[in-house]
Amino acid sequence: MELEQIYELMGRFQASGLTRLEWTREDESVVLCRELTAAAPAAPAAPAAPVPAEQAAPQAGAQEGELVTAPLVGTFYAASEPGAAPFVTVGKQVKKGETMCLIEAMKMMSEIPAPADCVVEEILADNDSAVGYGQPLFRVRRV
Repeated sequence: MELEQIYELMGRFQASGLTRLEWTREDESVVLCRELTAAAPAAPAAPAAPVPAEQAAPQAGAQEGELVTAPLVGTFYAASEPGAAPFVTVGKQVKKGETMCLIEAMKMMSEIPAPADCVVEEILADNDSAVGYGQPLFRVRRV
């Protein structure tokens, strides 16, 4: 199985409601598991809370910039190693192709490059947190 096929399988698994997936073909095998947390059932109650009014401002601001999204499912790292300075900070100008973060998937680190010369307006993912395929990581403004 090619790496891109594994990433696609991981993305589809993340988007599904499945908690476990086992796939085997000849001498290859992939097992994907997801643990359910107590926070998952609380998600439907969130829209009833008055919190969306506070979130309206960041969402409006997000429309002003361009989003850099996760190209794969994995763990988001803002720096190259624990204790190191982050690749980018809010307000930092980056060149096209410069590393903005790392995403670890299946013990492999993938550098996520800047899509263009831009300024980081907002960091939308927390360090050492799980991210899904297509999840916004940064909001940037082209320069």
